[in-house]
Amino acid sequence: MGQQQVVIVGEEHCGGEDRVLTVRKTTLFRPGDGLEAYDHATGALAFRVETYGRGGVCGGGAVAGDLALLGAEGETVLTVRRRRPSLHNRWDGFLGDGAAAHGHQKPVFSARRSSILGAATGAAGVLVDLLAPGATGEFHVDGSFPRRCCRVVASAKAWAGGEEEEVVVAEVRRKVDEDAHVVMGRDVFVLWVRAGFDAAFAMGIVLVLDRITGDEVDGDLGDELLEATSPA
Repeated sequence: MGQQQVVIVGEEHCGGEDRVLTVRKTTLFRPGDGLEAYDHATGALAFRVETYGRGGVCGGGAVAGDLALLGAEGETVLTVRRRRPSLHNRWDGFLGDGAAAHGHQKPVFSARRSSILGAATGAAGVLVDLLAPGATGEFHVDGSFPRRCCRVVASAKAWAGGEEEEVVVAEVRRKVDEDAHVVMGRDVFVLWVRAGFDAAFAMGIVLVLDRITGDEVDGDLGDELLEATSPA
């Protein structure tokens, strides 16, 4: 059997091996503004995020408040936009610069909070539905993104057409400084992506999590850090 793939944004983002990205927030003014993701193996820039209408890139059908995921060469690969009105804080993901959002093309995915309960702590689950042509299934996010301890879990239908159990396809966790052996602040974290899973799509989910759950946490971070385990 060949390598299982989940292509949402582009096949070029689906590697044959597990991928680890180091994600760094470039500004702290508000959630989602300014993110950079670097390939852990090479140190090269893989993705960066800008916000339309706040001094970032503009073009196509983008509107103020849209989040643009840019590739290593500065090309816009995905645009994330909040759907209004929406009780469950729903966000849609469009390919490219968002121009299709004003046309007849549908978003490739939609993400929402599974419940309005737990919103204050960021612990409420998030559901992600695939809307691209030919795509089926859904994903759910378990854990707490503000604590940098959560996992993206694919339904059996989304990952292998119902032939396997649910599988973790991406995980966010705290980053440890390998030289100093200390846990870094939450402004720098790790995104692990399973081989064959679309890394750009995984970054799109991170953008939505950042907007839906925010960055506020209650209590000590230590317990979640101890419980966090990675397939990597």
